[in-house]
Amino acid sequence: MIRRLSDRVAQGQTIPVLVVVGALVALWYGFAVYLNAPWQLDLYAKAKADWTASDLVRDTLNQERPVLPAAHQVFAEIWATTVDRPVTSKRSLVYHGWITLSATLLGFAIGTGLGVVLAVLILHNRAVDRSLMPWVVASQTIPILAIAPMIIVVLNAIGLSGLLPKALISAYLSFFPVVVGMVKGLRSPEVQLLDLMHTYNASAWQTFWKLRWPSAVPYLFTSMKVAVAISLVGAIVGELPTGAVAGLGARLLAGSYYGQTIQIWSALFAAAALAAVLVMLVGIGNRLVLRRMGMTP
Repeated sequence: MIRRLSDRVAQGQTIPVLVVVGALVALWYGFAVYLNAPWQLDLYAKAKADWTASDLVRDTLNQERPVLPAAHQVFAEIWATTVDRPVTSKRSLVYHGWITLSATLLGFAIGTGLGVVLAVLILHNRAVDRSLMPWVVASQTIPILAIAPMIIVVLNAIGLSGLLPKALISAYLSFFPVVVGMVKGLRSPEVQLLDLMHTYNASAWQTFWKLRWPSAVPYLFTSMKVAVAISLVGAIVGELPTGAVAGLGARLLAGSYYGQTIQIWSALFAAAALAAVLVMLVGIGNRLVLRRMGMTP
């Protein structure tokens, strides 16, 4: 049994992934020593202390405010701010992650709904297709870092603050892949299938629900994987111009203010893990829906 398990591991993707991860970790530690060495050498010179190469490596990997934190420092910070603190603590990454996640999910829901509606309009109306689709594409050429402060300021002026402005920024980013993917999916049925529906005297509504929509479902979930990830980015960016005190964006902002690079990196890893979980959940939903529809995912 052990031999069979080892054969499966050797034939699968486990070993290549472990090799790549090991190489990245080695490069990480190498760059951590290289980038943190000038500050450490300056400390040695000021203290007129004798040092060896092993002392330099040890000290550069354990600085309080390093230029590049070592991996063990980042993961120790993540452990301290998740497991060792209650989730209601203002210093807990779980607490800040939930603040960002709530805006992400709301913005993702708004963006997905808006994207589906726009895709349906583009499909059924040629004038909308020719006039709206170029604007949809052009909207994504504006950097979100430029437009986010304007959205926050305008919404605050009319009395909207808190969750909704961040959700709207997430929706602004997430609706685009859904529009593009759904337009492609709704137009994916072959001409022969459309002609077959026409011979059945099917209405446009029946053709949409019985042919176009099932064909577009795989495209929808693929687009949603992209949308949910960039929705998280939008929520984090939306927290930066407001000077927020809660959320992963607030952790990044506070770490930038006070030079806490370990805090910045731990928040970045938390955001990456949160995005990975969200994409995985969308993938699970994709498999369940396709299985329910009788389609092989």
